Amino acid sequence: MIIGLTGKNGSGKGEVAKYLKDRGFQYYSLSDVLREEANKAGVPITRENLIQLGNQLRAQLGPGALAEKIFSRLDPEKHYVVDSVRHPSEVEVFRRRTDFILACVTAPQKLRFERIRQRKRENDPQTFEDFQAIEAREAESHNATDQQLDRAIAAADAVLENGGALKMLHDRIREIILDFSKKQARPDWDSYFLGIAKVVALRSNCIKRKVAAVIVKDKRIISTGYNGTPRGVVNCSEGGCPRCNSIDVSGKSLDECLCSHAEENSIVQASYHGVTIKDSVLYTTFSPCLTCTKMIINAGIREVVYNVEYPMSETSLKLLEQAGVVARKHEVSPA
Repeated sequence: MIIGLTGKNGSGKGEVAKYLKDRGFQYYSLSDVLREEANKAGVPITRENLIQLGNQLRAQLGPGALAEKIFSRLDPEKHYVVDSVRHPSEVEVFRRRTDFILACVTAPQKLRFERIRQRKRENDPQTFEDFQAIEAREAESHNATDQQLDRAIAAADAVLENGGALKMLHDRIREIILDFSKKQARPDWDSYFLGIAKVVALRSNCIKRKVAAVIVKDKRIISTGYNGTPRGVVNCSEGGCPRCNSIDVSGKSLDECLCSHAEENSIVQASYHGVTIKDSVLYTTFSPCLTCTKMIINAGIREVVYNVEYPMSETSLKLLEQAGVVARKHEVSPA
């Protein structure tokens, strides 16, 4: 889960971030990206300088530039809180992840001003009138790449009122987390096993095409295989298969290829370890060739789910149908 935080100065975004960090969320701030850039440039770190630097970076690299720098660091297996979202394009960057939610932290203006006075940071406004003037400048701009805080706030999925007791704020944060967790979609079984197959394919040593197969029974993986030269033979990528290393036209001289196919290897691996695959499901990144199709049928596999059609698979798919083996295409995004 990624929780983005937006809101006016002094609203309490730091308090929300602290609450989430204490509960295992990794912390990032778009302002920290600006501080890094300011340090590189030898620019004093003040609020005005950071705003100006942010506007410059958006103008040079695009309105979502700061978010892109953070987005590239996010691990899909971890929870994150991302502070200081101030532009709608930054929101759009994070919305590329389906597990992102933007929360706006709010509090009455005079209360926010008092909080700023109490923290006593250098260059903070000393009068309420100055505070209002700065806030108006930060809220919007006619320049599309400048900070657009009001538009970012308008894009929020949830509101965190922070004008009362901290317990009320914390209860609301907890409520948002629980509600959003219930709405998060998990991959279906086909996407799950094909996704695993895509990772297995990265082990392939074939220089022509990386393919993988995963054999599943009762929703449990019982064998995997990827294409490449046989056990004990020099890897294809190291010159082990003359046909592949000739970089010949696709589909030509297939009878001279020394590489075993992914489906073939997954079936043979199960046999090697004495694992029965009768009535199992084979997930493969490409639909099987004719030779692998005959092995699939004779091994007793009842279903084949593939991501992409192999260029010469028409006969294979007809043979699977004739043998009573279900064949289905299921597209998943690249790993």
